Amino acid sequence: IDFHQHDIDARAPQVDEQMQWWIDRLGYRPEFIGAGIDRIDYTKGIPDRLAALDILLERQPELREKLVMIQIAVPSRSDVEDYAQLSKKLDDQVAALNNKWRSGDWQPICLLKEHCQPERMMALHRLANFFVVTSLHDGMNLVAKEFVASRFDQQGVLILSQFTGAAREFADALQVNPYSPDEIAAAMNLAIVMRPEEQARRMGRLRTAVEENNIYRWAGKFLSILLKFEFADRRENEELAYFAESVLP
Repeated sequence: IDFHQHDIDARAPQVDEQMQWWIDRLGYRPEFIGAGIDRIDYTKGIPDRLAALDILLERQPELREKLVMIQIAVPSRSDVEDYAQLSKKLDDQVAALNNKWRSGDWQPICLLKEHCQPERMMALHRLANFFVVTSLHDGMNLVAKEFVASRFDQQGVLILSQFTGAAREFADALQVNPYSPDEIAAAMNLAIVMRPEEQARRMGRLRTAVEENNIYRWAGKFLSILLKFEFADRRENEELAYFAESVLP
């Protein structure tokens, strides 16, 4: 991603306004906010993530009425039966968890099944105590990098599936097995109790990784690898030609 532009955009007054929009949407400012932004897709691991929240609230009763998980689930391929069933499954799972844990005006999950403008997503990045990317198997997963680029305050914790491409660069994220709700729940709890100094240390390294591994460095590495293959092929062809001339009749 364009780290510098994203960093500038995340500091804009419009993002501050959208932060207030989220608080108004919830009706108050929770003590702890978890967040996820995904397409409704079976590869994103959203059901396991919600199951992890259930486990967390069971094991850490002190978090009840204090923690809210905001999940943006962007509709995707809704005309495909499997995706429509997944969307229905998420609705049912969220309703069951909210009914189970609801207390007064508090409920643990806020699910938004809609497209959001960039400023609103950046606002959620900035509000979140932890941001969850638990894809079962995925490519670069740029949403993790967008979260990091938004956190110019050096706070917040990234919980990241070990099966994403971004995991190779993000050793300072809390990496989890996305198939294990128990592991995700433990990471959520660790993120909540993590000291601000440790958050700053980890986020600083994550931001450096995003800033340095930009498109120019990627292109340079890509071309360097291509050149290595080209020279390797040339040497191999020269060796084969020499062998043919000296050995074959």
